[in-house]
Amino acid sequence: MTDSIAEFYRLYSKDVYGYIYSLTKNQDTSEDLLQETFLQAIKSINKFKGDCSVKTWLFSIARHMWYNHLRKNKKQSEVEILSDLVDSHSIEDNYINREKVKLITDFISHRDDRTKQVMALRIEGYSFLEIAAKLGLSEGSARVIFHRCKVAVINHVKENGYD
Repeated sequence: MTDSIAEFYRLYSKDVYGYIYSLTKNQDTSEDLLQETFLQAIKSINKFKGDCSVKTWLFSIARHMWYNHLRKNKKQSEVEILSDLVDSHSIEDNYINREKVKLITDFISHRDDRTKQVMALRIEGYSFLEIAAKLGLSEGSARVIFHRCKVAVINHVKENGYD
């Protein structure tokens, strides 16, 4: 059993660490979350249904570990987290990107529940197939809902004076 756990860790730890580091941009936090991710994966291995690849499943666990870490620490607001994902180099760019993120977040928050769920899951990195399964939709419906909202967001951003 110990050998199989070690092999499991050896096979996937580099990729999972890279994914976590891309979220946190912090080596210590990434290492902690990597350990938590594999601990959670081992605890819940019997729940893995094989609907996706093992790597996708581990990335999903890692993403949830990161969200839990953010909730616990509450060092940054949602807008700050989203704006940190936007790569810009000047104070003016940072301000504009934060305003865009707030505009987009507010716009999506006023959509119907199904649209908000589809958008949130897609932003979290779920595939359309996974979204469809989670929400009881067809894959095509999940794609259409996402596309329509994305077009509406783009138009809303343009109407408010942003490129």
